[in-house]
Amino acid sequence: MSKAPLLQVQGLTLLATGSRRVLVDALDFEMGSGEILAIVGESGSGKTMAARAVLGLMPPGVACGSGRILMEGEDLLQARPERMRALRGERIGMVFQEPMVSLNPAMRIGDQLSEGLRLHTSLTDAQIRQRCLAMLARVRIRDPERCMAAYPHEFSGGMRQRIMLASVMLLKPRLLIADEPTTALDTLSQGEVLDLMTELAREQGTAVLLITHNLALVSRYAQRVVVMQRGVLMEAGAVRDVFERPRHDYTRQLLGAVPQRSRAGIHAGLGAPLIEARNLSVAYPGAGKGWWKRAQPRQVLDSVNLAVHAGETVAVVGGSGSGKTTLGRAMLRLAPHAGGELHFQGEVVGRKNLQSLRMACQLVFQDPYSSLNPRQRIGDIALEPLLRVPGLSAAERSYRVDEVLAEVGLEGFAHRLPHELSGGQRQRVAIARAIVRRPAFVVADEPVSALDMTIQAQVLALFQSLQKQHGFACLFISHDLPAVAQVADRIVVMEAGRIVEQGPRDEVLDRPQHAYTRALLAAAPLPLE
Repeated sequence: MSKAPLLQVQGLTLLATGSRRVLVDALDFEMGSGEILAIVGESGSGKTMAARAVLGLMPPGVACGSGRILMEGEDLLQARPERMRALRGERIGMVFQEPMVSLNPAMRIGDQLSEGLRLHTSLTDAQIRQRCLAMLARVRIRDPERCMAAYPHEFSGGMRQRIMLASVMLLKPRLLIADEPTTALDTLSQGEVLDLMTELAREQGTAVLLITHNLALVSRYAQRVVVMQRGVLMEAGAVRDVFERPRHDYTRQLLGAVPQRSRAGIHAGLGAPLIEARNLSVAYPGAGKGWWKRAQPRQVLDSVNLAVHAGETVAVVGGSGSGKTTLGRAMLRLAPHAGGELHFQGEVVGRKNLQSLRMACQLVFQDPYSSLNPRQRIGDIALEPLLRVPGLSAAERSYRVDEVLAEVGLEGFAHRLPHELSGGQRQRVAIARAIVRRPAFVVADEPVSALDMTIQAQVLALFQSLQKQHGFACLFISHDLPAVAQVADRIVVMEAGRIVEQGPRDEVLDRPQHAYTRALLAAAPLPLE
């Protein structure tokens, strides 16, 4: 690190103005030009709040109690609002967690890219346009001209994050704050976005403050790391030193929560399949091309063959748009079939036995906050799947709800509402709702992608324990390869609506046959041994 630090945070204390609760407590760290420093910790550790304080963008109800934030010797906490507006973008840039929220959906990409250049430079419109086109090409947008005229919704999550990165780096800031920049992205997009970010930072001499709960990304991209818990700095130092010789129990807890490959599964291929897709295809209506031209359907699944056996966990992996979620929904008959057959317990699923399929299958959604009714209490949410089970009395239903809440570690939570629970607890409710009817088949769609590392480890361990106890089969949809390595018996790799490779977990991870599988594994941030 250079002798004169680019950024110095000294004794920073942030408070909730109403309760005077300490959110960040006497935080100290510094970073030099061109350095990548990561701040890690669980949700609620104060890492995002500290980063926002650097930009002067603390939310209402949060105030600075004491401390200094020095940017090249200038105290940002003492800067006037107009000075901070001049610094934002030109000297300090920020890439937010969700690009669809941080990009204006009503503005064209070109207008959003050029906004900062118009505010902070004296370039002509032609010069601004040329610089924007060059930066879009630099972040590997295939058609920069078309991109300039398009809107954010026309791009995938990975493309939107590239555009967001381009808009920030156009001004060549001295400091880039990246707040969970890859949480919503698949493995390939994660690697591409972070590789681009580090390349651009290196080219322009920009320092990067990386806010994340993903230790795998830290190990690959950062030079130094700061570990925070409940607003307090627990440990700081070079990444290799902290990860190989952690001094604090909390750091060891975070490192212990990284998913590890479990022993080889024992269920793969045993007996007749519980559920099987044969040449299954799904197509959605395409966009119309005129008044008289009929829209061509868009193929989402193309002749997919997949069998899942009782008690087995089959993981489906692939990039965004590969058809993973559509396959899971199609196997529950929640997506319209354009071709092929679905067999359940040896019978073709049709109108006559569709109800029996639905009664024997359940779905765990990716985001528990949006999939739980905010007006229903936890006990009522867990009770709902039992209302159509014949032969159960009210007392038996109540006993089953209490039993399943105890199984997922939420005993005594029946009268709470979803907003009173943490993210991990809400996901436990979603799992309880899925298993309360003792299903034969569960589709888990990205069940841990929104959780931090320690909560993710708890939920994965809980899921494995419940599967061992109740014996249900599981289709585990994920882009998190370390999590897949922990829970899967078999792995199915999808690309563009097709299965390009499938087989036992260890065989796919250790001896991948398809180029796309090898690309996914190369992009995984941690080795999967």
